[in-house]
Amino acid sequence: MDYRYLGNSGLKISEITYGNWLTHGSQVENDTAKQCVAAALESGITTFDTADAYANTAAETVLGEALANGRRESLEIFTKVYWPTGPKGPNDSGLSRKHIMESIHGSLTRLGTDYVDLYQAHRFDYHTPLEETMQAFADVVRQGKALYIGVSEWNADQLRQGAALAKDLGFSLVSNQPQYSMLWRVIEDEVVPASRELGISQIVWSPVAQGILSGKYLPGQPLPEGSRATDEKGGADTVKAFLRDEVLTAVQNLKPIADENGLTLAQLAIAWVLANDNVAAALIGASRPEQVRDNVKASGVKLSAETLGRIDEVLGSLPETDPAKTTSPENRPS
Repeated sequence: MDYRYLGNSGLKISEITYGNWLTHGSQVENDTAKQCVAAALESGITTFDTADAYANTAAETVLGEALANGRRESLEIFTKVYWPTGPKGPNDSGLSRKHIMESIHGSLTRLGTDYVDLYQAHRFDYHTPLEETMQAFADVVRQGKALYIGVSEWNADQLRQGAALAKDLGFSLVSNQPQYSMLWRVIEDEVVPASRELGISQIVWSPVAQGILSGKYLPGQPLPEGSRATDEKGGADTVKAFLRDEVLTAVQNLKPIADENGLTLAQLAIAWVLANDNVAAALIGASRPEQVRDNVKASGVKLSAETLGRIDEVLGSLPETDPAKTTSPENRPS
């Protein structure tokens, strides 16, 4: 496992980071989830990402139990705040001071830890003054409940505004967590240049495009049983935008490139996002321990400029590149 610095901080994280969105407390039984975490630890992953909203807080509980016997100082535990939790009352979402303070307490209890290494704004909140949000994050840091602060899916202007306020309050934004893959490149034109300017790293989610880039979905063929595309608890909604024959055909055409590099298609996809020097980590999820063991083999892989160019040629105009697709809800979710 290789490790990278997170933003302009001195914190190193595993460049393959284990995330439990759509799995723990939902799609995957707890025993299997704990086996996946054990496989991650055995593979050299030290960084684990979750959120209070995943499975309406259950994912944090499962992750906390899975990590309970590890040396806390040897782990980096990340969580997030913004989306609705609990009974979903009027103040159970967003980035108000009230919700942030109550949420960090709940997350720490569920995770079984005194602090998280990174606390992230899961989206931008248009209904709370940014000054209020950043002051609350500053207080969370000063109280020792979070060591670093990051965000998720903020656009370039929001990153600049947040970073300026953070600096005035005596801390830094060190990370952004966007969707990023060969097929979803909306951060490249604006978010990545702004992040480089500000000393912010990307921790990218869905590097395998919800499993599409693994090659398991074939054009014109029935969906594989038990796959995310058949999951009615939410997984199917996240993957349907990519389930087009032209996309699936192009993915199959990437297989010779993966084979030449001694990689599976999923490993090629993860190595591709890690080729971007503004990416500190690629988030992987898993429903089986062997998926973790396979995906971590992408760590340390260096793709040549020729290989990257061939990938672009195969995919052509299929990848989404519109910076406007980096968005947060205009109304606070309930």
